[in-house]
Amino acid sequence: MAYVIAEPCIGTKDTACVDACPVDCIHPKKDEAGHADTDQLYIDPAECIECGACVPVCPVSAIYAADDLPEQWASFQQKASDHFGR
Repeated sequence: MAYVIAEPCIGTKDTACVDACPVDCIHPKKDEAGHADTDQLYIDPAECIECGACVPVCPVSAIYAADDLPEQWASFQQKASDHFGR
């Protein structure tokens, strides 16, 4: 199960997780279309290799393994899938 970025990322969009990701699955990056228009970053569930490298570098503790996602933020898993059109 992939990792999910939840509510604490909204408005923050710190890209430390982008730099830590070995498979480049966190979007939109600062130089990608849509970065300014979106309120958070997303992990592509089809590309995430579940390494967890992004978790410790997130300054707002917004990244969770899908199985550990707090219930109040369960909708963020679908939000990520929707972002990537899946």
